[in-house]
Amino acid sequence: MSTESVSARGARKVRKGVVASKMGAKSVVVTVSYRERHPLYGKIVTRSKKYHAHDEDDTAKVGDTVTIMETRPLSATKRWRIVK
Repeated sequence: MSTESVSARGARKVRKGVVASKMGAKSVVVTVSYRERHPLYGKIVTRSKKYHAHDEDDTAKVGDTVTIMETRPLSATKRWRIVK
């Protein structure tokens, strides 16, 4: 990607996570975990969020660590694609 195209359309969000499940051809669920401080008690808690991602090469397996990038809507739930 060139810098002109990125600045013209805006930077896309990138997340790193673990493949939680494969749901058919070219689709995976990626779990992204992050740590944050509890708003009242101050304890550090680990939270996670699941993203439906497109796997064009259909190579990702459950347990793989992948990098996903935001993209245009590819289906009713898929808005992310696997980059690496």
